[in-house]
Amino acid sequence: MLKDTKGDGEEFMNEVASISRTSHVNVVTLLGFCLRSKRALIYEYMSNGSLERYAFNSNINNENALSWEKLFDIAIGIARGLEYLHQGCSTRIVHFDIKPHNILLDQGFCPKISDFGLAKLCLNKDSAISIVGARGTIGYIAPEVFSKQFGTVSSKSDVYSYGMMVLEMVGARDRNISANTESSSQYFPQWLYEHLDEYCISGSDINGETTELVRKMIVVGLWCIQVIPTDRPTMTRVVEMLEGSTSSLELPPKVRLN
Repeated sequence: MLKDTKGDGEEFMNEVASISRTSHVNVVTLLGFCLRSKRALIYEYMSNGSLERYAFNSNINNENALSWEKLFDIAIGIARGLEYLHQGCSTRIVHFDIKPHNILLDQGFCPKISDFGLAKLCLNKDSAISIVGARGTIGYIAPEVFSKQFGTVSSKSDVYSYGMMVLEMVGARDRNISANTESSSQYFPQWLYEHLDEYCISGSDINGETTELVRKMIVVGLWCIQVIPTDRPTMTRVVEMLEGSTSSLELPPKVRLN
């Protein structure tokens, strides 16, 4: 898989430096790169493209839509990949651009985190990260990346992006949810918070076997998007919550935007 890169070369070298330090089933493997003429990165082939193609494409018909079980497996795979970047590397890597487009899927729909152009490397003992200007994609950027009044920038900024993506995966899987929130001014995570029990009973294609999976995704997503970074779980805790029972999962405080 060939990825053309643009810009002044800083993001390119940053991506090479970041990805070359990793080795994990849920992080894409860099096979090589080219510096001459056009800069390019050569990744392992991902036959199913990006998560955006399946979970967020309105043109995908119901037969090709990912099941709740598959979406849950993808969500937990991404969580494990982020846990590895934050805790498993000799040098901590904060991605800063977690979004569906940057999650690639192999032939078996195993998710792999890609595109490390905005990533920051830091020593494991360092919790706060110094950045110049906001980085990431609107809609997935943590509040503290925009303003210090919300707290310090850290690996918890990736946790926020992950939470927004998981909640979006839930909403995109169920067109009824999208219709309900698009027809009002209500903030989507707020709608999920207020209608959690109702939705887990009557949501699209949700039955006894999938109710627990959907509830886990929603509750974990809501924890991850807490405005104050210290209120969010670590990715290690996120994996534990997804792997554990819903009976031990408590709803977080309601997310407030003001």
